[in-house]
Amino acid sequence: MANKKQAAKRALQADTREARNNTVKSATKTAVKKAIEAVQTKDLGKAKEAYLLAIKALSKAASKGTIPKSRASRKISRLTILAKKILPDALPIKTGTSKK
Repeated sequence: MANKKQAAKRALQADTREARNNTVKSATKTAVKKAIEAVQTKDLGKAKEAYLLAIKALSKAASKGTIPKSRASRKISRLTILAKKILPDALPIKTGTSKK
């Protein structure tokens, strides 16, 4: 237990942040898993919607500081590569891997 008022307040703030971060991380992980499942089932409409929701969740978590920006970027990149490999014409994102 904290011995000073300031230490008690900081402990309370840490608990509050931890709860918020855990909620955001859990929601982000769920969104990514749903996007991967949707892409693997090759359902075009469902995959597109789930992909966009996952990208939004990752970007928002990174901007809030819940996860590092580099981790969000890496996960978005890997998700995009997987989606383009399985459903090349499904996503609005253009990658540099296609030949012109």
